[in-house]
Amino acid sequence: MDGILILAHGSKRIETEEVMDSLVEKVRKKSGNRLVYPCYLQFSDNNLEKGVERLVGKGASSISVIPLFLFDGVHVTQDIPEEIEGIKAKHPGVEIMLGSHIGADDRLADIVMDRVAALRKGCGG
Repeated sequence: MDGILILAHGSKRIETEEVMDSLVEKVRKKSGNRLVYPCYLQFSDNNLEKGVERLVGKGASSISVIPLFLFDGVHVTQDIPEEIEGIKAKHPGVEIMLGSHIGADDRLADIVMDRVAALRKGCGG
């Protein structure tokens, strides 16, 4: 069984987890109700290792970790890969794959333009 972990930075503001939960539900629906869970790099007990353990406990033998990061800073290039390597050692029978961060995906430009259009409509012009 396949699982997906959506990995965000995390925040001290608990309200941010509501946004993540909404995204997780949308991905779950698009994936055919595959096992999809959120996890966080910082500021949450729901960290990457617990996310993997949760999916493994639900029967996942293959886990895709998708970092919800725009930039390929130290978290994306070092911290996350190192943490995944440590987790892999604890779960040798589970395939754990690290996907690309969000980056400058062309679809983000569409979102920006949608936001601009919404502002224009709200301002009457």
